[in-house]
Amino acid sequence: MSGSVSQEPAYVLHRRPYRETSLLVDVFALSAGRMTLVARGGNSAKSPLKAQLQPFQPLLVDWLGRSDLKTLTHTEVRHGPRLVRTGALYSGLYINELLQRILPPGDPCPDLFGAYIETLRALSETDDIEPVLRRFERGLADAMGFGFQWGRATDTGLAVEPGRHYGYDPEQGIVSSVSPDIRLHNLAGEVLLGLEAGDLERLACRRLAKRVMRVLVDHLLQGRPLHSRNLFSHGRGESHES
Repeated sequence: MSGSVSQEPAYVLHRRPYRETSLLVDVFALSAGRMTLVARGGNSAKSPLKAQLQPFQPLLVDWLGRSDLKTLTHTEVRHGPRLVRTGALYSGLYINELLQRILPPGDPCPDLFGAYIETLRALSETDDIEPVLRRFERGLADAMGFGFQWGRATDTGLAVEPGRHYGYDPEQGIVSSVSPDIRLHNLAGEVLLGLEAGDLERLACRRLAKRVMRVLVDHLLQGRPLHSRNLFSHGRGESHES
């Protein structure tokens, strides 16, 4: 987007100091996707932007500029859910880091933006965060062109069958092949069918979904680190993220 933009719904993914008194703010915006804004004076002691430009805070923002780095000119804070539980907070930081590291800049993803809002709402309301994260990861995969069906093998086009085992490769999805270059093997057909039906309650479904989404997320990251994973392992003992 170029020129000036007003009243754009957006969320802060990350912010960092810039020059003496400013901030560089990575945001996820409805019509602009992921982008970086300069908040001039935002890091000064008297600036209200320090309190406004917080992760998970719904905003309406204005900006100016025709280069890749645009200038934030106005911020309006909106009401939204609060992530007060530790697990919800860590999960929010995880999905923010996924967006920051995986989304290409300037690529609008309105469906994913809606999924992000729904994920924040769900995280604010439940202690059972694992299904919430799996659904968001699937939405991110769809937005990036890596969506797949749990219940269909892409190499044959045939429906998954109970009693059989399948593989998973991020470039192909669920496959019936047992080739050694397939990333995951021995995925039980009956569990895949459970996931196809939306079952994220059974332990077997949760474990399989977590294995698959871990491989997919790592593929999308292309070797980039994901620091928020350390929060789960250090803060909760067991990671529920991918």
